[in-house]
Amino acid sequence: MDIKLDPSRDDLPLMANTSHILVKHYVLDLDVDFESQIIEGTIVLFFESGNRFEKQRGSTEETCRSESNEACRFRTSEPCHSPVTDTRTFSSKTGYNDFANCGRGEKDTSSKDGNHGNPEQASGISSAKYRCDTGSHGSEDFLLVLDCCDLSVLKVEEVDVAAVPGIEKFTRSPRLTVVSEELRNQIVHELVTLPAARWREQLDYYAGCSQAPGCGELLFDTDTWSLQIRKTGAQTATDFPHAIRIWYSTKPQGRSVTWTSDQSGRPCVYTMGSPINNRALFPCQEPPVAMSTWQATVRAAASFVVLMSGENSAKPTQLREGYASWHYYVTMPMPASTFTVAVGSWTEMKPETCLSEDLAAERSLSPSEADFRYVGICGHTEYPCRFQNPSATTQEIIPHRVFAPVCLRGACQETLLQLVPPCLSAAHSVLGTHPFSRLDILIVPANFPSLGMASPHIIFLSQSILTGANHLCGTRLCHEIAHAWFGLAIGARDWTEEWLSEGFATHLEDVFWAEAQQLAPHEAQERQELKACLRWCRLQDEVRNSPEEMQVLRPNKEKTGHVSDSGSSVIKHGLNPEKVFMQVHYLKGYFLLRFLAQRLGDDTYFAFLRKFVHTFHGQLILSQDFLQMLLENIPEEKRLELSVENIFRDWLESSGIPQPLQRERQAGAECGLARQVSAEVEKWIRVNRRPRKRKRREAEEVFEKLLPDQLVLLLEHLLEQKTLNPRTLQSLERTYHLPQQDAEVRHRWCELIVKHKYTKAYKDVERFLQEDQGARADLTASPGLRPGRGLAATVVSVSAVAVMYCVQMRLGRESPTTWDSLVSTCTSRAPVASVLPARTCLTVHGGRWSPSWEPAGSRRYVNVFGEPSLPPLYHPHLPSTAARCC
Repeated sequence: MDIKLDPSRDDLPLMANTSHILVKHYVLDLDVDFESQIIEGTIVLFFESGNRFEKQRGSTEETCRSESNEACRFRTSEPCHSPVTDTRTFSSKTGYNDFANCGRGEKDTSSKDGNHGNPEQASGISSAKYRCDTGSHGSEDFLLVLDCCDLSVLKVEEVDVAAVPGIEKFTRSPRLTVVSEELRNQIVHELVTLPAARWREQLDYYAGCSQAPGCGELLFDTDTWSLQIRKTGAQTATDFPHAIRIWYSTKPQGRSVTWTSDQSGRPCVYTMGSPINNRALFPCQEPPVAMSTWQATVRAAASFVVLMSGENSAKPTQLREGYASWHYYVTMPMPASTFTVAVGSWTEMKPETCLSEDLAAERSLSPSEADFRYVGICGHTEYPCRFQNPSATTQEIIPHRVFAPVCLRGACQETLLQLVPPCLSAAHSVLGTHPFSRLDILIVPANFPSLGMASPHIIFLSQSILTGANHLCGTRLCHEIAHAWFGLAIGARDWTEEWLSEGFATHLEDVFWAEAQQLAPHEAQERQELKACLRWCRLQDEVRNSPEEMQVLRPNKEKTGHVSDSGSSVIKHGLNPEKVFMQVHYLKGYFLLRFLAQRLGDDTYFAFLRKFVHTFHGQLILSQDFLQMLLENIPEEKRLELSVENIFRDWLESSGIPQPLQRERQAGAECGLARQVSAEVEKWIRVNRRPRKRKRREAEEVFEKLLPDQLVLLLEHLLEQKTLNPRTLQSLERTYHLPQQDAEVRHRWCELIVKHKYTKAYKDVERFLQEDQGARADLTASPGLRPGRGLAATVVSVSAVAVMYCVQMRLGRESPTTWDSLVSTCTSRAPVASVLPARTCLTVHGGRWSPSWEPAGSRRYVNVFGEPSLPPLYHPHLPSTAARCC
């Protein structure tokens, strides 16, 4: 490899050599075993080699290390064999079993970091039936590098695509008499470049090829971050087999999927947006430039429902008794990091009544029905594009399904189910054509560390959005729907530019939600100003309490988008635990887009945004692509001092608060809704100052009804008060029914409870920790957790998300049922003087706990896990990973 990794750094390596060869399609064939907590099976990869690297013999300088021990890993002096084992777990199709010659290994001897534990496996060689040529490979062989970790790779083989019936149509010969490597690669090339109109035929042949027999084992090796594969004598990417099959299994501790229980206590597994993305689910090319399609067959017990990124609303196919398979496919090329799966006992929620016009609006348009008449030029590679389908462009509400654990059926029916159609319609009215043909929405288990996550055709939402009124549910749903355009249909070419996804979704969620509620323009404007006020406070706190280098939206500056000669790269701070809690790219990105919209005017800005979406959908972009096109569409009189260079300097490449934003906030007047909150704060301060025995003639304060965002702002202001007496807190609780409000409001309420030691409401803190934002703490010891020591005192953060995230990530599988059990778990395992972000702390003394408060600007926080200091969090939301849309 041509990148050197420093283990002391927190960068995320992308190891795949995408400049030499690209995966164009994946076919996954997997079994889900809940008893062993393993997903196992095969994946077939179809490649296209890069033209500029064809026939270059010097590529190994980028893909092979020169050290002798690196080369020796692919050599052995003895003949070697491949094991023959039962293959039935890998496929339900009988014909496939006839081809297979390798299955589940007798024993997983891999080490914990993904390296093989014995010399034979370290060379990618196993002992059994088939002999492998293990002669000297030297430095002349091309090395395929895939992103991979936490996987047990059992075997890699070339696929004989020429054995598929009817495949000769992709060659110049009516009959295949002599089959060569060049012919097989030609077949794959013709298959991956079929016109979009033949997508169904293409998927059928991909499936047929995935079931074809192997025609020779390939040598492989794994290290911490990659799977490396070579074929003896294949000296360039062009010579390397363009269809390979990998037999593998995940590991229970693999970081790409989470094995847990849902809110009804039933087992489930899902991809929860790990910082390492999907490389612990299947070997893949993770760099975003590796845009590919996929199809997957997943088998599980018949009681489970399999949801996945896929264009089809899959239904189960019954296999043997008690076993079923699910099949999904995607025809729009996407980065492998966007692949998502969730297997559990989900229940589909259906509306009690369905209007005929809703059915008409939701009629599914599969690519086979689509009328792909010319509707303007698309700049992406060819695929069945909805932007070229006149029927799709007018479809306001795409077909959708809502799933949840059975115990949440009522809450979903009352809130979420009713909001999906108006939110989808609002998004269409603002941006136009929905990029994806359908949508599944799943309420995920309570250990999910975010309010939401968007993937192609599927959105994960936290149970926290179901409480209180519909405000939090609606805004979060709109945020995730916005990612269909920004983050998925249009992705960042460099993952360090997360603002291109999260900044847009944050800005658009306000616009979508106002449209969904059909607010009058002045009312929508007032609410958006209030939201800007809240976000301004959060950005200031974020900047005060985070490292400067992590406040930059374009950290690579002029090197943004650059990769090494092989295509490998690193994502700055991609593995930094502090980054998980940061929202700079949400907030600064939001304020930049708001600044630009104000400069152009909303009508001009959103007309441009629709034009931008039509131009760049299906493609990857950098910041300059958006900014250059925007400036070209700004009239000269409105451009003033705006330029790409100035925006880079002021907004994207500097830490801290951007100067234009600073000037705007200093000059701007407080909006009407914020002024109303300020008046209510003054009332509460007067109430708090009153003595216990009041004069008879003193009038009672009359409090106004507040919107959810106003309540958040009110509690933020009250948190700044040095003391609030119990009578004031009790009155506050009763006036606004705080325990019944949404998670954003209850989070601030919990902070007030803890700061002022309001013991009567400690039950609200316990409930919040258990039910919101990943509160279901795990109890099983995890790697890296040090043994418990006798503790006189342990401090636990109640600034909610951080506690929940760390408890969930560090402690295990089952959920404590009470706060005492959570405390007992923490105190029995934790070192003294650990650190966690918070401005509120709970100090535990001998199993009993009492609260303490740290000012927001303090940098000294204590928790139970012994990790470095992190900045405070102010609302229950975790941002995205490098490649996920949250």
